[in-house]
Amino acid sequence: MTRRMPAGFRAAAVFVKPLLLGVTRREWSGAENLPTDSGFIAVSNHMTYADPFTLAHFLYDHGQAPHFLAKASLFDIPVVGKALHGLDQVPVHRGSAKAKDAVDAAVKLLARGDSIAVFPEGTLTRDPELWPMLARTGAARMALEHDVPVVPIAQWGAQHLLDPYGKRPHLIPPKKVIVRAGAPVDLEDFRGRDLDIETLRGATDRIMGSLTGMLEDIRGEKAPAKPWDMRREGGGR
Repeated sequence: MTRRMPAGFRAAAVFVKPLLLGVTRREWSGAENLPTDSGFIAVSNHMTYADPFTLAHFLYDHGQAPHFLAKASLFDIPVVGKALHGLDQVPVHRGSAKAKDAVDAAVKLLARGDSIAVFPEGTLTRDPELWPMLARTGAARMALEHDVPVVPIAQWGAQHLLDPYGKRPHLIPPKKVIVRAGAPVDLEDFRGRDLDIETLRGATDRIMGSLTGMLEDIRGEKAPAKPWDMRREGGGR
């Protein structure tokens, strides 16, 4: 099934894509793993505030309109907020009565065959070597409750474009950015089970294990045996 890219995304790409093309050297792979006959959840590692742009670029280049779950405060910014709403981005109200609204909005997008992009760690990694941290269970819950595939998308190189927590981008020379989509994570043995913490943690760890393994291949390095856990090791940075 070939999707028609919504006009709003095509209009945004007119302004954003030329900049990304100018400041990056892209190594895209694995697009054949992106489902074309159903909605899916794209999960990615999170190292820098540039990650959403490089992930969106990858998805857009392969026919997927990138829908993100984003902090609700961004939607209050003049012009930016209106643009986010117009592009069907999903505001997340953490720790409030509106928190469930984000899930409901995401489920509607998945039901109509769109993709949802999620950074399961919930924030930039605190791991000193930029490996994925212990993740939150929201993406796994959504996948299991609504029977949608989860596609791991590992990326590396965006941190050279913008330092973790940095505000001044390094645009010259262009930075090599690797983005690789893997096969949907096999969660069949978790489907149909009670969505208790054991099930959700097991599914989440499998998702993040796939993502971390892909990142190991990209980096040619071995990740720590246990992911960084902010509850145990502190926030860092």
